[in-house]
Order: sequence, then C-alpha cells, then structure tokens
Amino acid sequence: MPTDTLRHKGLRKGMINTLIKKVGITDEKVLNAMNSVPRHFFLDSSLDEIAYEDRALQIMYDQTISQPSTVAFQTQLLNVSPRMKVLEIGTGSGYQTAILQALDLRVYTIERHKGLYEKAEKMFKILNIHPQCFHGDGYKGLPGYAPFDRILVTCGAPQIPQDLLLQLKIGGLMVIPVGDKVQKMLRLTRVNEKEFQQEEFGNYTFVPMLENKTN
Repeated sequence: MPTDTLRHKGLRKGMINTLIKKVGITDEKVLNAMNSVPRHFFLDSSLDEIAYEDRALQIMYDQTISQPSTVAFQTQLLNVSPRMKVLEIGTGSGYQTAILQALDLRVYTIERHKGLYEKAEKMFKILNIHPQCFHGDGYKGLPGYAPFDRILVTCGAPQIPQDLLLQLKIGGLMVIPVGDKVQKMLRLTRVNEKEFQQEEFGNYTFVPMLENKTN
C-alpha cells in the first residue's frame, strides 16, 4: 500500500506554489484539492521521483496521466459547486477523478480499458472515496444517469460527441479538448434545449478519444 510521506507532501506543496499557481490557477478550492490528492499513488513506484513535476506520464495501455497544470486548468474551467453531478469521460489512472471527489462532487466516471477501470477502483478504495465507476464507451456517456451539471472529457475528441451534449442540464458546462493531433480546449454551456455557447482556451495534446471501442 502506498504511503504519503512528509517528503511527498512537501513536493506537492511545491508543485502548487511553483507550477500550478504560475499558470493562472486561482480557484482556492481547486488548489486545495490538488494539494490533498497524492499524485504518486496513481503512478508506478519507479516514477515516484518525478510524480510532482509538471509533465504527463505514461500509465497502462499507452495512456497517460495528464500533467498537473492541465488537470488543475480543466478542473478550474468546470467552475463547480459542492454536490454538483459530474460526468468524467476517461477515468484513466483515477487521478482526475480523485481531484473531483476532493471538491465534494457527485462523480460518475467512464473508462474503456477494463484493466485501468479495475486498477482505479482499487485505488479509490484505498483512498476511501466513492465515485460511481463504469467500464464502457465514453462517447455514449451515461444517459440513464443524465442530466449532469458538468461533463469533463479527459481525452482528445476529433469532434464534439452529440450524445454528451444532450446529457447536460440547461445551464450546464462541458469541458472537452477537440481536434486530431492537437486539440483546442473548449468549454460549452448549454443555453437551452438546442443552443450551446462555446469558448476556447488554447491548444493541448491528449491521447485520442475512441468511439465504440472497449477492452
């Protein structure tokens, strides 16, 4: 079982002060959540020394855990309040999921790789957090649990999945990177049943979001 030592806590605090704040993360709730979740728990022990550097790192199935500044930025864009119902597409290592849980949200998360899904669930038990986890196709979302206050997509979609848009509440937000090799970070607000407002927040590179594929 991993341990969160004083050294790890110091590295995490340093990450917040020297990296996260300097890229424009000002939401104290997000900063506190980033400080409370031990990122090294979600990585192979061989990566312990670099767990709190601002870099994306490899996990299973050629997937990555996003760099901390990207996790913080996407989380800040969600503009959440406690007890909001949030759908996360791409559980991955579970790190972003744990950040959302630290914000006192009702989190539903989907992962297409069964091995990642199972590994993340084990870590959630260690951390004593309880997101609703699903193994499935993120493009389809979770229509049986909709509508959601917020939807967060943590992989690069070639286009905006229409099924996900329809699972947003009126007034709800979706944060999603859209594009092929390089993605634009978009935030979509559902204005009414048919209208969505779109904002852009720079270029990013994520692993691709694949439709109709689970394993």
